[in-house]
Amino acid sequence: MKLDRIPLIGQVINSGADDRVFDALLLAGPLVVVVLALVGRNLVTEGLAAAYLAVFVGYVLYIGLVH
Repeated sequence: MKLDRIPLIGQVINSGADDRVFDALLLAGPLVVVVLALVGRNLVTEGLAAAYLAVFVGYVLYIGLVH
């Protein structure tokens, strides 16, 4: 099964910037929020959120500087 055939994921992939890393980061964001909501706030979840934000912002800056 291809990822672009899954309704919600397919819409993100098809409307994105044709960048698999960016699409993956966009899809991972809500999952990070769900994990934070289910597990609660602790050192591990704060680290997960900080790591996600650092990777997302870093990648956007990288793409902005390269292209």
